[in-house]
Amino acid sequence: MQELAAAVSVRNLDYRYRDHLSSSFSTLHNITFTVNEGDILGIIGPNGAGKSTLFRCMLGLLEDYRGEIAIFGHDVRKDKRVLREIGYIPQQRPLERTFPATVQEIISLGLTDNKDNNSQQKINSALRTVGLEALKDRRIGNLSGGQQQRALIAKALVNDARLLILDEPTTSIDVETQNKFYSLIRTLNQKNKVTILLSSHDLDAISKIANKLACINRTMFFHGSTNKFFSSPELLKTYSESIMQAHMHTHSNQNGD
Repeated sequence: MQELAAAVSVRNLDYRYRDHLSSSFSTLHNITFTVNEGDILGIIGPNGAGKSTLFRCMLGLLEDYRGEIAIFGHDVRKDKRVLREIGYIPQQRPLERTFPATVQEIISLGLTDNKDNNSQQKINSALRTVGLEALKDRRIGNLSGGQQQRALIAKALVNDARLLILDEPTTSIDVETQNKFYSLIRTLNQKNKVTILLSSHDLDAISKIANKLACINRTMFFHGSTNKFFSSPELLKTYSESIMQAHMHTHSNQNGD
């Protein structure tokens, strides 16, 4: 049986934030995992677990980490060209209605070479992929939350990205729109062969859409088959307890205790 190629390889990743007093605290410690091409990896964990920090390290936005990160076999700190293979959608809020850009203009911002003769063709292809051809000249702020998300996915895919990183992508959209969003994600994965990393607090959605799962709470709590995690009462109990502890810790800090 042929071994699957690795889209992402993270080895012994440590990251420490520093504050204005030059002290530091560990955000990620000894994170190791692999994502094979064609996987949908769901990443779960409490607020403050380090999920967004992990993505920022993978995208080369944070470089002062210890350990190794390779995207399609390339070290992200040594070869920035590999970042062209990645589409990224960070956590966000709906755009203001007065935001003065059309859907087509937003998608064009994802192009790495605006002088490319095929730029418009790439934009049109991305529009078709997410089903927004009819809305290409509408202001992005006049779209629904779900339509805005589709436009941002098109922006992320316009350079034929092979890897899509989504950080809490359904936070501000309703349940019906979330279902349409996840359907689009499945299509991108199955039809367009895009490897996907998706962080979310929606365990039900993750259990249905992701074939692999990583549970992070500053360190790696679990990495493996989604079915294995959700069929294990012990793993689910331990995860629930870690969420409760993280919530209590956050609440305590907010009250100055």
